[in-house]
Amino acid sequence: MPNRYRLFAATAALLGWFALALQLLLSIQLTIANGQGALAGIWAYVGYFTILTNVLAALALTADARAPRGAVGRFFTRPDVHTAIAMSIVIVAAIYNLMLRQLWQPQGWQIVADNTLHVVMPVLFLLYWWLAVPKATLRWPQVIHWQLYPAAYFAYVLVRGAVDHWYPYPFLDVTQLGYLRVLVDACVVLLVFVAVALLLVALGRWQVRRASKGTPLSVQS
Repeated sequence: MPNRYRLFAATAALLGWFALALQLLLSIQLTIANGQGALAGIWAYVGYFTILTNVLAALALTADARAPRGAVGRFFTRPDVHTAIAMSIVIVAAIYNLMLRQLWQPQGWQIVADNTLHVVMPVLFLLYWWLAVPKATLRWPQVIHWQLYPAAYFAYVLVRGAVDHWYPYPFLDVTQLGYLRVLVDACVVLLVFVAVALLLVALGRWQVRRASKGTPLSVQS
């Protein structure tokens, strides 16, 4: 990987970890202020798709910045893993900015954490994916495999909600909408995941074709 992209990855990773740490601190402060304690803040923090996806993005960027080390490092530098994370962080940005942003008014440092996790990191990760991630190995069937992550998250939300009756997003709130409506909402969102994944694979394959056409033929001696 060119050094300029490694520096890009390191800078974006540091920003991502900073935003994640800041949001964790803010979550803990909120639950302590509400008399629920620090553990409640941590428990709420790990319930959000935004947080889990930004953790994955930060891990992938960190792995690229350091170069692969061990099985975990090699996993997070794989082009298909990068593309799956890109798919998910696009959904993070789209759902928040189109559906959820107007539901609350963050103040102070929460504005910084909010916009970094929902705007800045998605843009940086997609830019890094476009510039630095090799895409020759991307294949259409991988799109199906990538849906395991959002599907697993949906199951996780339902199990958590059945235990503590808390749901991180209004369109997944079983107590307000019922299981049937939430299942329909989840299926619609899953279709959006698939559409974004297909678009990313199409863009990646187009980029590979364009690069191959621009490569000069070697001179035969």
